Amino acid sequence: QAQLVEFGGGLVQPGGSLRLSCAASGFTLDNYAIGWFRQAPGKEREGVSCISSSDGSTTYADSVKGRFTISINKYENTVYLHMKSLKSEDTAVYYCATEIPPGGPCPSWLDPADFGSWGQGTQVTVPS
Repeated sequence: QAQLVEFGGGLVQPGGSLRLSCAASGFTLDNYAIGWFRQAPGKEREGVSCISSSDGSTTYADSVKGRFTISINKYENTVYLHMKSLKSEDTAVYYCATEIPPGGPCPSWLDPADFGSWGQGTQVTVPS
């Protein structure tokens, strides 16, 4: 069964760092654009970052540029989100998903409606 599993979340102090992982099973991430999204309580799901396995292009939300870095390890079939200088406003459940249809570059605007195969999410908490 094709699925994505996120892990690596946790409680981190402001200014700290975390690395989130998005592991694919049942399918290969080749030719997919993979996005990271987050959803804070009472807010809509928003796009954070994206990486295209076909051309390596990346996209970042303005709120995380310079602090978050997305990468892919094709041998591990895993996408990573390296987060540093974390702020309280980064607190959310983080999800990964694949763009529908596959094969394209990352869009400049990450709309959750354009992505599927959502994982179950991993909680990131940065106290204020």
